[in-house]
Amino acid sequence: MEQITSRHNAYLTHVRKLLSRRDYRRACGQFVIDGTKLTREALSTAAPPEAIICTDEALLPPVPPQVRVIGVPQDVMQSLSPMRAPQGVLTVCPIPQTEPEARLDGRRYLVLDGLQDPGNVGTIWRTADALGADGLLLTNDCADPWNPKTVRATMGACFRLPVYEVAATDLPDLLARSGLDLYATALRGDARDVREADFDRCAVLIGSEGAGVSPELLAQSRFALKIPMRARCESLNAAAAAAVVLWEMARQDR
Repeated sequence: MEQITSRHNAYLTHVRKLLSRRDYRRACGQFVIDGTKLTREALSTAAPPEAIICTDEALLPPVPPQVRVIGVPQDVMQSLSPMRAPQGVLTVCPIPQTEPEARLDGRRYLVLDGLQDPGNVGTIWRTADALGADGLLLTNDCADPWNPKTVRATMGACFRLPVYEVAATDLPDLLARSGLDLYATALRGDARDVREADFDRCAVLIGSEGAGVSPELLAQSRFALKIPMRARCESLNAAAAAAVVLWEMARQDR
């Protein structure tokens, strides 16, 4: 294990920029995870991490010899970690490919339409992995899937379930080539109860926290879905709405 004691070390400066800047993450093709659990998940993937930064007290899983391991003092870890109470482990990982293939092979996807909250995106990612979706499609400037808050909220799903970034103008053609219908969670005249929808081969739009589904994608949707709720309630949080849709998808397989 190599040791770094200076907060101003060039590699640690690189890590800080990965944690704080989306454009820098994309330019470098790397993101940073926090904690032992996510590090264990990262080490189980086909593409191993580049480096693990840890304090002396941290309990690391077995680390392959090609992964750089850097020891730092507690105060340096405190200056690096995005957490108020650091777990003592930060891991630098390669960003997987987020551009979809010409055709999606799965049966069920969620399309996140302009969601800005990293925690919501990460929570939906985790729920989609748990309930059997084949992936997420992010469009209209969603929160960065490799933001530390997003990654932390996935609880490891970011290493198991693919996420793709697609321009809204390209999405309808991609779904058509893939034989997938587009549904929207929105109150439109043809909206049908989510419990009665056929989720065999589809992608379901989840709109942003404030604006809902974008008009251009709503217009492209085959039909709309509504979640039954009390009349006095207007809507659900995006992550809650996604969980209901994903549960109904999974229920159809039982």
